[in-house]
Amino acid sequence: MIATGAQVPKDPTTPLWRAAVVLRVLTLLFAAGVVLVYLHEYARPWLALVTVGVMAAWTAVIAVRYLDPAGRVLGFAVLDLVVCCAAMCVSRLVLTPAQLAVDQVPLVPTVWVTGVVAAGAVCAGPTVGAVFGAVIAAFNYGVRGYVDTDLTRDLMLLVGVGFVLGLAASASRRSAARLERALRAEAATAERERLARSIHDSVLQVLARVRQRGAELGGEAAELARLAGEQEIALRALVSTAPEPESTVDGSADLGARLRLLATGRTQVSVPATAVRLPVAVATEVESVVREALANVAKHAGPDARAWVLLEDLGGEIVVSVRDDGVGFTPDRIDEAEREGRMGIARSMRGRAVELGGSIAVETAPGAGVEWELRVPRPVEARR
Repeated sequence: MIATGAQVPKDPTTPLWRAAVVLRVLTLLFAAGVVLVYLHEYARPWLALVTVGVMAAWTAVIAVRYLDPAGRVLGFAVLDLVVCCAAMCVSRLVLTPAQLAVDQVPLVPTVWVTGVVAAGAVCAGPTVGAVFGAVIAAFNYGVRGYVDTDLTRDLMLLVGVGFVLGLAASASRRSAARLERALRAEAATAERERLARSIHDSVLQVLARVRQRGAELGGEAAELARLAGEQEIALRALVSTAPEPESTVDGSADLGARLRLLATGRTQVSVPATAVRLPVAVATEVESVVREALANVAKHAGPDARAWVLLEDLGGEIVVSVRDDGVGFTPDRIDEAEREGRMGIARSMRGRAVELGGSIAVETAPGAGVEWELRVPRPVEARR
């Protein structure tokens, strides 16, 4: 396992959870002070004190749960919301009808219930945060029994705060995930560079020496020299290709990096300098088509035939050309093979192209080599 110099926290929203707990404690103290101020005016003062006691006990429970990463689940946040709404409903028994009819006397839990909006937003994102705010505001309307400008203002504030906090929490998670992938890719690249230096100082030099000496000796040694040269080229392509991240946000892969690994002594690969990102499934199918085309070159183009692979990124479309300078064949040979039941090319290459929503064309003539051109539309998600 590769170690990195920087560590990414497992839950990047931990500071937000701590702030939510601090908010609940501060608002609990505020609510207790309000109850003491209005205690002699309540219809049932004892019930107000019991409610504050329950709120204090519940604050201790949520502090333990929210400070533990295992307790930060949406189900518990919903239970927290139910407790807050129940505390608001108790206010109909505590306050007098006259106190409920005016907004000067706050409900028993007062601003303590706003903390659950922060918890829902941090837990599940902006939509849930806004919904939690709307639920608290709806219970505020219901307990009061009327709608006015002040209560509507509270609605807007609760929904807005829930939405904004949810956006902040979601952005923190996405940023942490990107940072973790970047650190992992950086560590993998550093390890690959270290291995490349080691290989260059040992294996590649040996292969280069075998290739050079075998060519000088001739005979069977020349064949060994050719094989050593091919392995040298393949190994250089392997150690020079940037590693793919273990995962990506959109589940994509760099087609160019995959095709670079197909380079050999007889095959040259040319791809754009920038990554050509496609969904993993699409990139895998395109790579399979190219491998099949190169396999046909090795089988049918002749022992000395060379091949060239060209990848073009046209934005909404990916074009891959595989050309060789081999013996070629007559253009109607593929159709004849299909009629005779030999469906290798039709199923493995044309079939994959059709499944991807693209097309594949071939240009060839006896003695003029073969050129396959695969065109695949880029999915809308990959374009974005």
